[in-house]
Amino acid sequence: MEHANIFPVKKMCLFLSVSKSGYYQWRLKAPILSKNKEKENEEIRTIFNSSRRTYGSPRIAEKMNRETQKLSESTIARRMRDLGLSPPLKKKYKNTTDSKHDKAISPNILNRKFKVEELGRYWVSDITYIRVQHSFVYLTTVMDLADRMVVGWSLSNNMTDQDTVIAAFNKAIETRPISPDLVFHSDRGSQYASNDFRDLLASEKCIQSMSRKGNCWDNAVAESFFKTIKTESLYRFKFKNIEQVYLAIFDYIDGWYNTVRIHSSLGGKSPKEMAEYLALLKSA
Repeated sequence: MEHANIFPVKKMCLFLSVSKSGYYQWRLKAPILSKNKEKENEEIRTIFNSSRRTYGSPRIAEKMNRETQKLSESTIARRMRDLGLSPPLKKKYKNTTDSKHDKAISPNILNRKFKVEELGRYWVSDITYIRVQHSFVYLTTVMDLADRMVVGWSLSNNMTDQDTVIAAFNKAIETRPISPDLVFHSDRGSQYASNDFRDLLASEKCIQSMSRKGNCWDNAVAESFFKTIKTESLYRFKFKNIEQVYLAIFDYIDGWYNTVRIHSSLGGKSPKEMAEYLALLKSA
């Protein structure tokens, strides 16, 4: 269109193998298309910023297509590159728990059954470390597979079973009622294999399940959460004390992950939305 005053339109259409009428129709639509593109780009930017600058093109597409207009992931990815919008990249997860012990090992009952539809029936758990200046603190989480909600977590400056898995499990059963014979899955870490934790599970009539030796995929959902929280939140800070870590984790889990952040594994719902949906199904 910028060359219309330099070359004859008829000659340019002939050279480009397009009809003259088609060119004029496009010219009439061009301002509208440009305005629509600006509107779409602004919505992409708004969703990205409201996601704490963490959503990539799949989640932005899910959000846009559910609420307003239809744009493909590839189109949104291209627009994000043009707009300079880039979510943080996930780093490789490093296992924290120590599985080299002589305690008893429970069988892998979960067996990668990560897709479930009953709340309080299958929980997964793991422990990770977070750097605080020249030392580490330890985050333990318990997640319900049905809605991917973190139902319990603990933060400690040691790796004892009391301050990690026992503390997190006790918070979890305060948060959510559990079904009879709840399956509690973890890796083979010594904290999970301790007698005190086994006794706690038994007192709540829970069934313990553990990953196979050296197989991280058996607890992939729990490990994936740690990659997510570190990438989307914790790696952005340099913590001076455990109190700062606690506030960051609380803000992320309760203020974002459990309540707002959409999950592809939940069909674009947040854990809170999925919990409400499953409760509604159960009561119907």
